[in-house]
Amino acid sequence: MDSHKRDIQGLGLSVLNRVAGSKAMDSLGLRKPAEQALYQASRAGFRAASMANRQFRNVSKLVAPSRLQTQSSGDLFDLRPSDEQAMMQEAARRFAEERLRPEAADAEQHREPSAEVWAAAGELGLTLMAVPEELGGAGAERSAVTSGLVAEALGWGDMGQAAALLAPVGVANILASWGTAEQQGRYLHTFAQEDAPDAALAILEPQAAFDPLDLRCKATRQGDGWVINGEKSLVPLGAFADLLIVAAHCQDLGPRLLLVEAHQPGISRQAHPGMGLHAASLGRVRFEQVRVSQGAMIGDEQIYLHVVQLGRLAWCSLAVGCAQAVLDLVKPYTLERKAFGSPIAHRQAVAFMVANMAIEVDAMRLMVWRALSRFDQGLPITREAALAHRFCADKAMQVGSDGVQLLGGHGFVKEYPVERWYRDLRAVGVMEGGLLA
Repeated sequence: MDSHKRDIQGLGLSVLNRVAGSKAMDSLGLRKPAEQALYQASRAGFRAASMANRQFRNVSKLVAPSRLQTQSSGDLFDLRPSDEQAMMQEAARRFAEERLRPEAADAEQHREPSAEVWAAAGELGLTLMAVPEELGGAGAERSAVTSGLVAEALGWGDMGQAAALLAPVGVANILASWGTAEQQGRYLHTFAQEDAPDAALAILEPQAAFDPLDLRCKATRQGDGWVINGEKSLVPLGAFADLLIVAAHCQDLGPRLLLVEAHQPGISRQAHPGMGLHAASLGRVRFEQVRVSQGAMIGDEQIYLHVVQLGRLAWCSLAVGCAQAVLDLVKPYTLERKAFGSPIAHRQAVAFMVANMAIEVDAMRLMVWRALSRFDQGLPITREAALAHRFCADKAMQVGSDGVQLLGGHGFVKEYPVERWYRDLRAVGVMEGGLLA
């Protein structure tokens, strides 16, 4: 799609967005139709972009890696999303509201998103936006902030399903950002196809106080390749993923990322459900003498550190969205729920608790945005990512606990989603390496 078409599409969506936000829509009873038009236009834009860039790509001619351009940021401090970011965030939020929310309980019971949700996610174009146009995708620019905004919107719908849907996107982003020409030609273009692979990043290991810089999963040299031995735990889609990016301590090199096709001999998988995130299809993967080629390695140790930091920020973004969902539920509930003749929100203890939840959610969001924005600017994020992850691990769990507390008995039963959100939010402190790095 050329820039002229993108400009026209962006202008049309911008006009629709302004119309849908007009107060006159309420008085005329047209808000819902207008919002639906905006959502359908957003989805159509994703589909149009993918179709325009999927025509007869010969990936065998790829002699150099294809990279997405880094999204430029202005000199002024501005938290407002760009028009394109706002469009993608709105489309993800509508998808979360119309697809993830209604399917959340069923997805948790069956421990994976439904086929309908996967199909709808394909229509939304989540993986397409991570694949460069040269390889048949719809990606033009790389932006960690945009990815964070989309993850936050999906986390608001259902954190477990969002983790499952975003696992292949994370793999595609790694390949697009740091994969070699050979890796992109073999794997990345498949994420732009209708039958995109189930893929995931496998870092966490089944050990107490896991340190991502002290991996027990080992890769030793053998001939012109590597032999992997070890085990990974709580891997999204781990029980059935087609493709894995595995963190392993490589002989004489240190921690690295290795591409592993998950159906080869020596790999065994099993479901590994946790306290929460049931819909993410968490699994345990064991590697016994699994051989991969020398070309399976992605980047160096610095790239590995970037992936760990961005992975944690992705979990933080999901947690911000889920914590916002808790807040959005308890605010009207405390105003409607009456005790001794008046809403419980009129009691100071309840009002202060809700106010503190709102403060913590905003603080979480701003810390995550700061870290993601610095990455987009090419600045170090070690400190910012660690602080954001540490803060979100504490406060997201507190927001979930307060939500359960404010709903009383309703917070304990499955008729209300807050108990599921609380269990999901506790995952932030353990996924992708805990709080140590």
